[in-house]
Amino acid sequence: MEKKYTYNNISLTGEEKNQLLEEIRYYFESERDEKIGILASENILEFFMDILGKQIYNKALDDTKVWFDRRIEDLGADFYSLYK
Repeated sequence: MEKKYTYNNISLTGEEKNQLLEEIRYYFESERDEKIGILASENILEFFMDILGKQIYNKALDDTKVWFDRRIEDLGADFYSLYK
């Protein structure tokens, strides 16, 4: 079973975490011309997941609720359109 990494109730697989760490190192090297190591990239990932993760997660939930509410309205309209 693959290990999960959790930050503020947001779980990442090992593969997802490694991909994010690579992206962080790539960003620092290509945009800031700085080489950072694994520990520094892990610290940055943890910082952003702790600071931004909850807000992004909650925003995604809010967006999903809006989408779901619209689908329920559509379902109600479809239901009443069946009346003769």
